[in-house]
Amino acid sequence: MSNAYNRPDQLSPELRRRVLETARRLGYPGPDPVARSLRTRKAGAVGLLLTENLSYAFRDPAAVGVLEGLALACEDAGVGLHLVPASPGREDVAAVHRAGVDGFVVYSVPDDDPHLAAVLERPVPTVIIDQPSLEGIDRVGPDDAAAVGKIAEHLVSLGHRQVGVICMRLARERNDDFVSATRQSGAHFHVQRTRLEALAVAFSAAGVDWAGVPVVERFDHTVDDGASAARQLLDAYPQITAVICTSDILALGAMAEAERRGLRVPQDLTVTGFDGIAEAERIGLTTVHQPVLEKGKTAGRLLLSSGERSAPKVITLPTELRVGRTSAPPRTVEEPWFGG
Repeated sequence: MSNAYNRPDQLSPELRRRVLETARRLGYPGPDPVARSLRTRKAGAVGLLLTENLSYAFRDPAAVGVLEGLALACEDAGVGLHLVPASPGREDVAAVHRAGVDGFVVYSVPDDDPHLAAVLERPVPTVIIDQPSLEGIDRVGPDDAAAVGKIAEHLVSLGHRQVGVICMRLARERNDDFVSATRQSGAHFHVQRTRLEALAVAFSAAGVDWAGVPVVERFDHTVDDGASAARQLLDAYPQITAVICTSDILALGAMAEAERRGLRVPQDLTVTGFDGIAEAERIGLTTVHQPVLEKGKTAGRLLLSSGERSAPKVITLPTELRVGRTSAPPRTVEEPWFGG
């Protein structure tokens, strides 16, 4: 019977059919997959560590694209995909230890995350998407500094000098407020830290004192959080002419708040994003497009081919600045401002 399930090539088609038919009649479901994995030392699945609530993987457009790409790579290899969500603030890493997987893809976590430490303790290959950047570990992601630098150059060339920033979370502890220079430089999410550093370099080169540029952080990544951050920013700094958002989702929220206040985009306020999600393209948001589906697919392929090489690999994906309808030169003192 074992050959019928595990080595069908050793039986004639007719004999295998009779064996399987008899097994079904007797109520035998086949070999225990857990016992088989113990024997072969292969689970037949890739684990995706996502330090968000599970629903985030199916709600956030960029995450959906990454998940789809990873799923495609798994389909091509004939392996399954096991989601290992770790909600923010949870310290229990048991889910990582229990996961029956042949390797992990870690999607955008802080460098001090306990679930990441638990993954790296497992004797299986690991690929990181976006962050953190760890020596000796495979990683896939864009050149964030260069990508954000394109946005800064675009805004500087338009004449913007009074700008504000809305960024995604910088650490595991919640801070829905303005961000100090210390918190910026010590951020445990290195993608956000890198983007802020690149903006600081570019605007400083244009004569802007970065210490005077307001940065507002949001722990949760929703359109509503982008809107509340823009509200906080514009209430305190109504003179700013451009809001730079480190994601399209936050930028969509900022645009909603601008509309609520009666501000015209881009005549009264320029808004930019990052990611290039479908909704951003639809409304003509000025943003950096990154290939999120290709990011997931590349990470999956890299993980599944890790046994064929000895040195870690870093793959940098291309990005493209897409100038849309939400950026323009800043309003002048002669122009009426319809904000309120």
